Amino acid sequence: MKVRASHILVPSLNEAVTLKAKIDAGESFADLAQKHSKCPSGHNGGDLGEFGPGAMVPPFEQAAFTTPVGGVSQPVQTQFGYHLVHRTA
Repeated sequence: MKVRASHILVPSLNEAVTLKAKIDAGESFADLAQKHSKCPSGHNGGDLGEFGPGAMVPPFEQAAFTTPVGGVSQPVQTQFGYHLVHRTA
């Protein structure tokens, strides 16, 4: 099984929570990724493409595979910072 996902990577939980609230209020995930993500994928709206099991660090992967298609995860902490994961397919 593979998923397709985008993400926003930020250094603090507070920033991730604030961005999640904006997404929940209707702001564009891709626009927020372009403005706030610390990952190079932010330039592409956070798009990470399609990936399968074992391709990402475990907490991120768990969020990507358990978030419903079209949904956005709660903040997920990894060694890179805090992620919001948008499962797109």
